[in-house]
Amino acid sequence: MAGTGEVTVAGVPGARGADGLPRHGVDRVTFRAIAGARGGPEAVRLLRAGQLSKRALLLLALRRAAPEHDGYREAYARVRALQREDRERWEVVLLRPELDAWAADCLRGAAAGEAVPLDGLGEFLRSGPGPALALECDGLRWAPSIDHAGPRRVDYGRPPAGPLPHGELALWEERLAQAWEVLVRRHRRHARAVAACVTTVVPLRPAPGGEAVSAAARRAYGAVAASLPGDPVLLALALVHEFLHLQLGALLDLVPLHRPNGPAVYRAPWRPDPRPAGALLQGAYAHLGVVDFWRAEAAAGVGDAARAHGEFVRWREHTLTAAQTLLTCGELTASGLEFTGELVRTVRELGESVE
Repeated sequence: MAGTGEVTVAGVPGARGADGLPRHGVDRVTFRAIAGARGGPEAVRLLRAGQLSKRALLLLALRRAAPEHDGYREAYARVRALQREDRERWEVVLLRPELDAWAADCLRGAAAGEAVPLDGLGEFLRSGPGPALALECDGLRWAPSIDHAGPRRVDYGRPPAGPLPHGELALWEERLAQAWEVLVRRHRRHARAVAACVTTVVPLRPAPGGEAVSAAARRAYGAVAASLPGDPVLLALALVHEFLHLQLGALLDLVPLHRPNGPAVYRAPWRPDPRPAGALLQGAYAHLGVVDFWRAEAAAGVGDAARAHGEFVRWREHTLTAAQTLLTCGELTASGLEFTGELVRTVRELGESVE
């Protein structure tokens, strides 16, 4: 960061390059709000714009890497026509969560001289993840799609649960509606951000012992993958937790917060295996949302207040421990140090207990 202005990123914020795409910057106030998990829909819009530009550049790079591929040339021409004539539809296509991973894999394959599935762009244009739900609670709306049919281009760490039979799909819809009510009524600030960012829910199989799991992928912005827990509170928590992973990934596309991961690894209080600095930062940031979530649950006095208070205390300690490791590891950039310092300040502002 420089002075009190904007995070230093490539190009001049607000300007446009020869490719016609904007150059993105993050102002200091928004940067700090994101670090404290308080950026809201405004921060989502800024980061979403960065994702659009990144994906447009990936598609352009593919066009240049495979100029003789007729199917891709035609699909790319359709994408450019949408950009001119139907901006909303263009954004929907480019922000399909797994388009990023598909395009990056194709570029790597093309560079290695491999045959790559360039017809995939036409598939993104022709089909979507499924009909969007129409969830509404107390005036806040969320319209996610349940992408259970695939195909999967991203590894979420657990096998996908789909395609789902009608009964299981209906249960997912019911549980998401319940989780949305939890978010809106007890975590409204997080609900507004989730609704602005998360477009797709990917059902996963639970862990072998039956435990609920959730995940987000750096190259699948907008998608939260999860198994279906019995308690809608846990599904609401998963949405907050994974949304923050998505948000940090999108910020890292604009602002480097740590050096490239090297051989050094550090203890993560929530798992047995040590983690590189980038992964530890991801975990600490997502668990800031967990701390905030359980504090609000405990304060609401709904359900198991003792469990909520215990989870708040446990995750507060874990998050502060991880953040302290990050601040002293020597691998964060100046912006990363500021980001982590703001994260710590936010956790401490939540207090040590819930009265």
